[in-house]
Formats: sequence, C-alpha cells, structure tokens
Amino acid sequence: MSAPTPTWITATPPTPNGELHVGHLAGPYLAADVLRRFTLAEDERVLMTSGLDDHQSYVAVRGELDGHTGEEVADLNGERITRGWQLAGAGFDRLIAPRRDQGYAEFVQAFFQKLYDNGVLVPRTRPLPYCVPCDRWLYEAYVSGGCPHCGSGSNGNACEPCGRPNDCGDLVDPHCVVCGAAAELRPQTRLYLPLAPFADRLARFWRDTLMPPHLRGLCERMLGDGMPEIAVSHPSDWGVPVTLPGFEDQRIFVWFEMAPGYLLQCDPDSARPTSGPVQFFGFDNGYFHAVLFPALFMAWDPEMPLARAFVVNEFYRLEGKKFSTSRRHAVWALEALKEGGADALRFHALRDRPNGRQTNFSRGDLARSREHLDTAWNGWLNRLVEAVRAETGGVVPGEQPAGDGWELLKARLTRLCGELREAYSVEGFDTRRAVALLDEAVSCGADFGHVHRHERERPAGRAAYRAALSGELAVASALAAWAAPVVPVGAARLSEALGWEPARRVDAAALTPPPAGTVLTLPDGPLFGS
Repeated sequence: MSAPTPTWITATPPTPNGELHVGHLAGPYLAADVLRRFTLAEDERVLMTSGLDDHQSYVAVRGELDGHTGEEVADLNGERITRGWQLAGAGFDRLIAPRRDQGYAEFVQAFFQKLYDNGVLVPRTRPLPYCVPCDRWLYEAYVSGGCPHCGSGSNGNACEPCGRPNDCGDLVDPHCVVCGAAAELRPQTRLYLPLAPFADRLARFWRDTLMPPHLRGLCERMLGDGMPEIAVSHPSDWGVPVTLPGFEDQRIFVWFEMAPGYLLQCDPDSARPTSGPVQFFGFDNGYFHAVLFPALFMAWDPEMPLARAFVVNEFYRLEGKKFSTSRRHAVWALEALKEGGADALRFHALRDRPNGRQTNFSRGDLARSREHLDTAWNGWLNRLVEAVRAETGGVVPGEQPAGDGWELLKARLTRLCGELREAYSVEGFDTRRAVALLDEAVSCGADFGHVHRHERERPAGRAAYRAALSGELAVASALAAWAAPVVPVGAARLSEALGWEPARRVDAAALTPPPAGTVLTLPDGPLFGS
C-alpha cells in the first residue's frame, strides 16, 4: 500500500540580493513553518519547500552597486538566508539552489523549449528601455519609472503596490537604476506568453482555489481588462540562457524560471506533483503565483494539479516604510535572532503578521513582546512550579483536576482549542488569531491558579488545592502542545519541565496533567522567549 500523499507547502524563494530580514520572516516563511508543524502534529506527511532566487536581476544590480559580482552577492547572502531559516526554526525539507543543482538549468530550458515548440511562446517586437551611458537594455531591477496602471513608483515587469505586470517599455519616465540616466525606448524582439488563451481556465481555477479577497480582486481586474502578453525573455547576461536560435543573447525571465523550479522542489526526479501545494507568498508576488505560474503549468501539462490554496501576506512596514532589501530598509533576521532568540522573534512576527492588512514593526514592539512572554507566560508557569514544590515537594499531585470552576474552564479551553485548530488550518489560517488564543489560554490558567491559591487557607481544603494544581498543570500540558507550532523551543522546554511528553496534536486531549508522581523541573533560563 503506497504512503499517503504529503501536504506540499511552498514559500516563495527569497532573492539573495541581501540577507533575510524580519519582514521576510513575518511574511511567508514562519507562517509556512506553523502550518508544517501543525500538520505534522496531526500525524500527516508534509513536504515544505523553497529555494534561492539566484537569477533575479536584483542580485546582479546589487553586485554592480556594491562593486561585487552577482555570484559573490548570491553566495554570501544565500548562506546567510539559509542560516537565518535554520536559527528561526523554519524547517524546509527541500531547498533548490539554481546555480548549483545538477540539471536545474537544463530542465528550465527544456520547459521553455516545450512551450515554444507548442506555440505557447511567441516573438514580439516592442519598445524596451535602453541606457546609453551603461550600454545596456533595461528590464526588471535595472529600470524604474511610474506604473502604467496605478502611477506608483515601480521597477520593470511588475509593480509592488498594485501587483500588476508591466512591459518595462510602458513605464512612465523610465530611468536606469544603476546610473540614474533617463532611458531611451528602442525596439527589441523578445519572447512572450499571451495569457488570453488561458483566461477561461484561469477563471475556473481562481473560483476553486482558496485565496484572500485582495488577490482575487487583482485576478478579476486583470481578467476584466483583457489578459496581457508577458515578456518571458530579456537581453541580459544574468540568468538561465535562452537556447532558441536568434535569442542566444537573452535570458529566461526569472519568474518564468521559478515555475519549473517549483516542480523540481516537489520531485527532482519526476518533476510532477501528485497534489496541489499550499503556497505562501507576499501580495507583491501575487500575480506570478495566481496568474503566470498556473498558465505555465496548464501549458506544460493540462492534467497537472494546481495550487489548492494561496496564503498571502500584505507588506510589513518598518517605522512606517515597507521593509526593502534593495533599499536596505530592514532589520536583519540574524541580528534580531541574536538579540532575542527564535521564540521571541517568532512570537512577535506571528502575532504581528500582516495578514489582510499592512502592519508595522519597531524594535520597541519586539522588546515588549519579549517582556510579555516573560511576564505573562513564564511568570504563570514559574508560579505554578513553585506552588507544586511548596505543596508536594515538586511532584505532580495524585488528585485529578477538579474544583470550583474547573469544568467551566475545561469547557472554555476546549472551545478555544477548536478555534485554535481553525487558525492553524489552511482554510482559516491566521497566526495573529492563533497567538491571541494562546495568550488567552495562558491567562485562563493563571487566573484559575490565582483563584484557587485560597484553597490552602481552608481547614479541609488541601485536597481541593492539589486538585486545582492538577488543573493548572493540565493547562500547562495543553500549552506545550498547542503553542508548539508558534514557539517550538519554549514548548519543548515546557514539556521537559513537566517531566513528560504531552500529546502532540492540537486538540482537547492535550488538556491532561502529567502522571501523578512526575517530578517537575525548571530550566536555568526562561521557558519561553529566548
């Protein structure tokens, strides 16, 4: 009997024109890891994948601006990005390295060739910006101007604020990013993907796929305006070469390249997924994932399963402005992790995740989240362990959870757990809601403990007091399981402090104290937040 198909989770490969920043973590990467950990706890198989977007023109431009080669920029930042993921606890099963993985470029070229041979890709001669001082054609990161759709400042090929694609030559007042000179428009023949033939199939796909309203609106506006033709090759010396006669001086557009790259993430051998992925990305990448990639997959293999859900974050802002690697407006992940540890950063980033709206990061807010974990979470758990030490010498009482309000608390936490499962699920995924529910569980446990400390003052209340302590320990055990997708390091420490391995699943069965007689211990440092 074959093993069940794993849940495939993808997070957009980051561009190594800089290292990972807190905005990246608050966007797709930690969120994808939360779903991964929740799904694994359900005893389901998971495949979480990503890679490095080495061939983005932003890498080459960063090299020119800093006096390095594109390879040097990609290698240095790629290593830092991978280390940032590891330290933050983002557990990828497979990462693609485009410049190192054997057969990668050949598969991308074969994908491109097949679509060209089938008439899906066609040559078009259209205006493209050209920089005379740099003697270079300008596209994507090399060119900036006004978006032809919304008027915002935009680079070539796609506008971050509105999410719409452009053709570079239609930018308003295009300028060279490297030298700042005004660009000339010159005719250039490139290869294009006309999207109109896919319009009906894309509309059906959007209807059946989970996605937020903002992204759905973008798709519907593009459909209503008439599906554009997308340039999929550019004259350049950075990226995967086009092998078609007459286009040897061009490179495959990196966002086209990412589509076959996703197939290699799923299965490097067959390059064909058996189920559609859950894809995590920022809204500025929405058109690529919801429009361009599905059209390319439809053209490559009409029977291929497409994404079943898009989990999309809005922009995360730093002191009011968008986090930006290229503009060096960022708090770097390695720096933030060194300052406060993985759990504190995960807790804050997931609590503040720009889900459905833009949110704003500040170092002061991160410090307050760390203080909250220490005061509210660690404070309650430390008081609980000390109370057990004072009452029973630090071993779990033999009494089962009971006492005034226990059944009410148990029912309340059972309902809370149902909401938490929804917040962790694909259909209702919302890490802000999940963290709020975990906070509520901590408050419930702490309040229950405060109320029942008075049992010790009753002449015949010691047994009732010990039963109430067992109730608190049940809440602590549940927290160890329920919080693991968000703060895995602290959850593991809590399990160790409780002296047993609680239920892994996020369900009401976790609301059980450790076995009677289990010895409680506390680590030298804090349970949560480091």
